[in-house]
Amino acid sequence: MNTSAVILAAGLGTRMKSALPKAAHKLAGLPMLTLLIRAAEQVFDQIAVVIGPEQPELAALAGPHATVVQRERLGTAHAALQARENFGDGVTAIFYADNPLLTPATMRELIDRLAFGDAKLVLLGTTPPDPGRYGRLLLEGDFVTRIAEYADATEAERAVTFCNAGALTASALDMRVWLEAVQPMNAKREYYLTDIVQIAREEGANVAAIEAPFDECMGINSRQELAAAEAAMQRRLRDLAFESGAAITAPDTVIFAADTQLAPDVSIGPYVVFGPGVSVESGAEIKAFSHLEACVVGRNAVIGPYARLRPGAEIGTGAHIGNFCEIKASQIASGAKVNHLSYIGDAEIGENTNIGAGTITCNYDGKTKHRTKIGKQAFIGSNSALVAPVTIGDHALVAAGSVITDDVPDDTLAIARGRQANKPKGAK
Repeated sequence: MNTSAVILAAGLGTRMKSALPKAAHKLAGLPMLTLLIRAAEQVFDQIAVVIGPEQPELAALAGPHATVVQRERLGTAHAALQARENFGDGVTAIFYADNPLLTPATMRELIDRLAFGDAKLVLLGTTPPDPGRYGRLLLEGDFVTRIAEYADATEAERAVTFCNAGALTASALDMRVWLEAVQPMNAKREYYLTDIVQIAREEGANVAAIEAPFDECMGINSRQELAAAEAAMQRRLRDLAFESGAAITAPDTVIFAADTQLAPDVSIGPYVVFGPGVSVESGAEIKAFSHLEACVVGRNAVIGPYARLRPGAEIGTGAHIGNFCEIKASQIASGAKVNHLSYIGDAEIGENTNIGAGTITCNYDGKTKHRTKIGKQAFIGSNSALVAPVTIGDHALVAAGSVITDDVPDDTLAIARGRQANKPKGAK
């Protein structure tokens, strides 16, 4: 059975008070649209994203999936109908980009309820802690009779706590027919997706609903709601970290990205932040107040406290990156140590090499980045500046306080500093 997902992402998000399209705002380090696409990719054969005109950011995020432009914002049913050529010939599900916390399991449940039940339209419902102004799903037995929008609901209907969460699924054929039948019978003269419930019922079709936890169904329309969704996402990611076998000292203080990968027996201290693209191998320890993004930490490595790993950092097995050290676009081989107050950028550090406190690789000449290569079992004295491009050989030793501008061969001691001169009574 062919399955298609349509994601509605054309909303301007005026309540976000931002020039950025709403669906491009980040949650757990990734754009909302990206999160929803990644979940849908695990379930659906094809995905199409409906965007508004002049939203190149969303078109870029949607790739390589199809994008369809809604030239006029005439409502959610109108938006979905723009993608009718992408419905396929099997099952079509429609999602909202500002509901980015849905899991693949819930998406599969929507499809399974349609495929193996006796309903022709399946809605996603949830029970919020505060139903507020959500539309209520009114049931008779196992089936939905209608969606009562809050503004139009009676007091008895408002007392219902089972609410519409937006997503829905039907056969591609039925979805096309029902969407084309929607009329703008409302004050805004817009085409509402929820109207297909009444259209389906009038045809005699059963409409069912599945229920998902509210933490999956949170809609995001404001900065406050984005922050609330971030908190919910972090709770989920911390649970996943524990399930992966990580030890987290103070979980409420640790921030994960949606794609953080942790092997078993990783240890994480308080106030650690993981940006996107981080992978940590078994036995590694990430100490307190460290910040990591787009990097790889090898087995049994020790990071921090107060360390920063920037994109392209690759930390080898058993390597140490200590307090107030920054590593960027560099490979630190197994057993190497960069323990104190150092910047290593665009460099290769060999096995069991020791980098002294205050060492920096001078990788930028004002126009171009250059690389520093240091061999195995070398020793770089404290407060050294290594001016790239430069190579330091195996077993080499650089004296403390040196400014190294030329290559240092293997097994060589390099001293590049002014000779000390003591002036008697010069202190006066």
